[in-house]
Amino acid sequence: MVQPGGGMPDMQQLLQQAQKMQEQLVTAQQELADAEVTGTSGGGLVTATVSGGMELKALSIDPKIVDPDDAETLADLVVAAVRDATTNAQRLTEEKLGPLAGGFGGMPDLGGLGGGNLGLPGQ
Repeated sequence: MVQPGGGMPDMQQLLQQAQKMQEQLVTAQQELADAEVTGTSGGGLVTATVSGGMELKALSIDPKIVDPDDAETLADLVVAAVRDATTNAQRLTEEKLGPLAGGFGGMPDLGGLGGGNLGLPGQ
């Protein structure tokens, strides 16, 4: 396939770009694995810590919120704190992997291959 400018795509350049993207992805995944984010509820009385891999790592409950006659409220606060921490971890993942999630969207035109147009009938 010939590019509009008349030249063939530089395969070496494409391979180098793909390798660079792979390295960036591995780095971002490691940063996420090492990251911990928190979420809170009840005005900070319950705090959950979640890893970048969405694993619950810690849960802190202020003793003044513990009421033996109202375990349901405490359970709701725990769920809310974990949900908040998980949402924060998802945001972190999007920030770290977002530019890489587009993947090959930023790569040069592959002579029609990059856009899904393979020159087949019906495309």
